[in-house]
Amino acid sequence: MNVNLSIMGALEIREELHEFIEIGDKQFLAMLHKTAKEYIERKKQDRLIAEAEADIKAGRLHSQSEVQKMIEDWTK
Repeated sequence: MNVNLSIMGALEIREELHEFIEIGDKQFLAMLHKTAKEYIERKKQDRLIAEAEADIKAGRLHSQSEVQKMIEDWTK
């Protein structure tokens, strides 16, 4: 279990994680779940930020009044 993660492939890491999940107690599972959820959420946020930065650089912006009009149109 002291294998360096940088030399492990994705399949080996998945297999080892499955082993950990099988033997882990409730506290371990809760911590692993929390960590995984936080990681996935962070990756989503990073992707959204990168998309927003690309929109800004490309000039795809809306004024406050345009946004308010869009919101009004959605609520009709």
